[in-house]
Amino acid sequence: QVQLVESGGRLVQAGGSLRLSCAASGRTVNGYAMGWFRQAPGKEREFVSAMSWFTSNTYYADSVKGRFTLSGDAAKATVYLQMDSLKPDDTAVYYCAAVPGAMYYPPVRENEYAYWGQGTQVTVSS
Repeated sequence: QVQLVESGGRLVQAGGSLRLSCAASGRTVNGYAMGWFRQAPGKEREFVSAMSWFTSNTYYADSVKGRFTLSGDAAKATVYLQMDSLKPDDTAVYYCAAVPGAMYYPPVRENEYAYWGQGTQVTVSS
C-alpha cells in the first residue's frame, strides 16, 4: 500500500509560479510510475504529467508543456511539479497518482494508476 500526500497548492496570480509536492509513504517508489492529474470545476480529470522512476522518462500534456516541470527525489520518495507562467485555465484540484511497475514510459490514463492522493487546490487569478 502506498499513501500519497500532496502539498503546495494555493492562490497565485496569473504569470506566477508554484511548486507542488507529492510525498509517497508506505514503501519505496523505485520501480513505480508517478503522475499528476487535475480536475477543474465542471470538467473531467485530465492528465498533466508523469514520470517513470525506472527510466526517468517524463510525459507532459500539451497544455502545460514548456511551463511545467516534473522532477523527483527518490531518497525522499517525493515528486515535484514546478508550475511556471501560470494561467487562469490552470485552476484546478491537482492530484498525485502512483502505480507499481518498472515501466519504460509512464502511463497517461488515470485508470492505469492504482494509488491517489487527496488533491491540492491551485487557483490562478487573472
